[in-house]
Amino acid sequence: MSHNPTDARVAGLQRSGGGVPKLPIAHALVSLDGVAGDWQFDRKHHGGRDRALCLYSADLIDALASEGHPISPGAMGENVTIRAMDWSVICPGTRLLMGSVEAEVTAYAAPCNTIAAAFCEGKFTRVSQKVHPGWSRVYARVLQAGGISLEDEVRVIG
Repeated sequence: MSHNPTDARVAGLQRSGGGVPKLPIAHALVSLDGVAGDWQFDRKHHGGRDRALCLYSADLIDALASEGHPISPGAMGENVTIRAMDWSVICPGTRLLMGSVEAEVTAYAAPCNTIAAAFCEGKFTRVSQKVHPGWSRVYARVLQAGGISLEDEVRVIG
């Protein structure tokens, strides 16, 4: 994995009409409420402006797959999958520029049983920040709406 921030790219964009897996798309229009056409069945725990986007590392998905987990982009409900980014620096308060979208990480995404199918024996706590620090998905609020396309550069801007 490269540590050169300019190498980080959008490796996947996903959305669904509710539930997981989220399915791949080539371009996402993003408003303050999230990806156009994306929805979550459980609006108490998912979605809303502080959880408008769910982000994850493509490199960590590859590592989880190499452990034998039946995981793929979108299987954990993430909207944006990012490759070649040092995921250890992605924490609440981090601001990212993805395409023309600016977003701020608001929280680590607590895993739940809806993503169990992506893990051997359903052990979704494999991506719990409390159990395995640095392996969690993150939620983000959108600060500047716009568009994100596959292969767009991703930069930490604050």
